[in-house]
Amino acid sequence: MLVSALVTSLAINSGLCVLFFVMYSVLRKQPTNYEVYMPRVLAEGNARRGSRFKLVRLIPSPGWVMRAWKLSEEELLSSSGLDTVVFMRTITFCLKVFTFAGIIGIFVLLPVNCTGTQLHEIDFVNFSNNSLDVFTISNVNNASKRLWIHFSAVYVLTIVICCLLYYEYRYISSKRIAFFLSSKPQPHQFTILVRSIPVSVGSSVSETVESFFKEYHPTTYLSNIVIRRTSKLHALINEAKKQYKRLVHLQTGPSQQKYKRLGFFGHKVDLVDHYEKKLEDIEQSVKLEQSEVSLAEDTQAAFVSFKSRYGAAIAFHLQQSINPTHWITEQAPEPNDVYWPFFSSSFIRRWVSKLVVIVACILLTILFLIPVVVVQGLTNLSQLEIWFPFLKSILTITFVSQVITGYLPSLILQLFLKIVPWIMELLSSIQGYISHSDIEKSACNKVLWFTIWNIFFATVFSGSVLYQLSIFLDLKNIPSKLAVAVPAQASFFIAYVVTSGWTSTATELFRLIPFIFSLVARCFAKREDEELEIPSIPYHRDIPRILFFGLLGITYFFLAPLILPFLLVYLCLAYIIFRNQFINVYTPKYETAGKFWPTVHNSMIFSLILMHAIAVGIFTVKKLSLASTLILPLPVLTLLFNEYCRKRFLPIFVAYSAEVLIKKDREDQNDAEMAEFFDKLATAYQDPALMPVHYSTNTGSLNSPLLSSSEV
Repeated sequence: MLVSALVTSLAINSGLCVLFFVMYSVLRKQPTNYEVYMPRVLAEGNARRGSRFKLVRLIPSPGWVMRAWKLSEEELLSSSGLDTVVFMRTITFCLKVFTFAGIIGIFVLLPVNCTGTQLHEIDFVNFSNNSLDVFTISNVNNASKRLWIHFSAVYVLTIVICCLLYYEYRYISSKRIAFFLSSKPQPHQFTILVRSIPVSVGSSVSETVESFFKEYHPTTYLSNIVIRRTSKLHALINEAKKQYKRLVHLQTGPSQQKYKRLGFFGHKVDLVDHYEKKLEDIEQSVKLEQSEVSLAEDTQAAFVSFKSRYGAAIAFHLQQSINPTHWITEQAPEPNDVYWPFFSSSFIRRWVSKLVVIVACILLTILFLIPVVVVQGLTNLSQLEIWFPFLKSILTITFVSQVITGYLPSLILQLFLKIVPWIMELLSSIQGYISHSDIEKSACNKVLWFTIWNIFFATVFSGSVLYQLSIFLDLKNIPSKLAVAVPAQASFFIAYVVTSGWTSTATELFRLIPFIFSLVARCFAKREDEELEIPSIPYHRDIPRILFFGLLGITYFFLAPLILPFLLVYLCLAYIIFRNQFINVYTPKYETAGKFWPTVHNSMIFSLILMHAIAVGIFTVKKLSLASTLILPLPVLTLLFNEYCRKRFLPIFVAYSAEVLIKKDREDQNDAEMAEFFDKLATAYQDPALMPVHYSTNTGSLNSPLLSSSEV
């Protein structure tokens, strides 16, 4: 790619970012847009939807930037939880790494690359027509002593990243323990999930569970709640909510919409009465289904609660039966984090679903190579002219060719990637996880490795699936092939960072899709007092993107350091924008207490190993065999460091220690509110679909709930 094509891409994306920032600064101050740009503030009662028009609201102001910048970590922790802190520390970790790497890359490595003569001299007169290859390590002469500067840089960056990883792992581990010790008693801390319960003849599941745990955990057992299959009940309740919304829309709309004529000469039907009768019918269906479900005990699973956290931990970690396939225990998620459809699937269905997910991921990976091949064709004008000869005259126009080769490829790739997080979340939901947080963590890993394979490796090794597989089957030649292919794609990935990084982050701020939906809803006279739904941040979309950019920065650090300033701009934008979103938009729906950090750590270790493999290959290709040999200890030492961190810190993210649990239990012994907490714990894991439901006939306000529930 020529420098001019990259400049065109940079100009387009910079313009879009500025446009989104200005529009956001204006639109966020309009009361009609509070539900788009400040739903969290609105829900907390710190803003009102309706207000008088003021001219000053049309003037863009950067005040939100200062508020986001001044937000402290403790404030973020208290308002949004530890998961949000871990997310922001992932961004700050990358900022630290690439600030250090940028100083070395731009002021040391880039001048070394530019002054090489392996390719050709830089034409500063006609600078825009230079290839970006002259800024990469490819321009350094073979066997040049200057390559030892790159060798030293690889060692230095590896040491710095490992030190920062150790510090972050230790810090977040201590934060996780402190967060647990400072938290109020939570139901999931005292509860486990028990499956494969062997029910004896003449006994119910509840009786069997109570008898077993009273015998083997007599001092700590508290209660149990049997899990039922309620998929049909959930469907009925969802249908009732739809009917209720239609009824409210009719009652608040024009009077002529409340009646409908049957045929040309038929009588008028009162639609309000029609939907009220439908709601009554659904209520009866729900009551009948609840009665049938309450009598059925076909899941052989139950949530079992204990009088102490330590008692729950003992029951979770110990094998409960001589037969390891009976009384299988798992940690219980938070009550609002439970994925209830999991319990409506049989064991065979879940087992088949796991195989289906594996096959679906493989097929998706193969199918995604189609847009990757198309994108690579767009970066090559000669290839494009062969595919579409009728476009040859248009492609000779300088601006058109620059847009097609510099901006369009990464834009197309970004559009295809938009649907990947949603697909991976769907696949994870049928894989057999019992909580929404587990589903999101699984989707996060899937999206990350999908992106690494399909964006990095598929772009670097452009070609068929069989060709890519043949490269990885030939293990000895992987470093040398990476050394040749990776630097050649530096310009594409710089454009990708600008398009996918800068623009997507600005789009996150502007919230284009919710804004459009809001405009459409207003056209259909949406009520202002309708219940506001506050979104939660989709970690499985944003964490993989940050980690992938981290991989690009680490691998291209010594190959093409020109990418580092663009990454720093992206990270600075992400730092401010996401802090603003956590203040005004997102609210957590569940809390994993920082369990996303091991994914971040593993991704960084993989990026380091990949950089080492490329370094071995590049020094071999550059005929500096001694440097290739001296690089070999680096991946070994990095893996040893990773193993130490896995032994030292990872267990903290799997389960809490006896020391922490007993300390927390002793603190609660003098808490007068614990008796009330245990009373509520007995029904905390009651399936919402089994709660008594009552359909309200008063639809004058959407604030009056359709379904009112009471504890049983």
